[in-house]
Amino acid sequence: MARKTFNEKLNDSKDMPKIIEIEDEKSIKRYGGSQMLIAPPLEYNQIMSQIPKGKVITAKDIRKYLAKKHGAEFTCPLTAGIFISLAARASCERETDKIPFWRTLKADGELNAKYPGGIKYQKEKLASEGHTFTTKGRKNIRYFVENYENFLYNLE
Repeated sequence: MARKTFNEKLNDSKDMPKIIEIEDEKSIKRYGGSQMLIAPPLEYNQIMSQIPKGKVITAKDIRKYLAKKHGAEFTCPLTAGIFISLAARASCERETDKIPFWRTLKADGELNAKYPGGIKYQKEKLASEGHTFTTKGRKNIRYFVENYENFLYNLE
């Protein structure tokens, strides 16, 4: 059986969105509730597609927005990360209807090494839109959009 393309995976919503009641006390405390949303990958793609040039958004902001939209207390961080990367890869697979995935950052404005083209590509794209960067670490250098808070796109 042939492997699914990233776009086939992106468009496979299975039984999502769904809200799962979690019972692990540690997770409930960490995420501030027991009602966890698992949103379909296409919703991440849709949000990422609307971030205008010069603006950025964090995965955390997308998760907060989706939880509120679907009436959950929080959105699953694991599936969010997977589906954000999936949306980026699916975009690169398409000839048209590409999304500016490089404008979606990790927490604290960090660049995402898992995107197609890695940090180098994301840095080039963001730099061409006027962003500058800071780094953290000595061996495993991590890159961050400088003052990313000033460039956040508001989904509300």
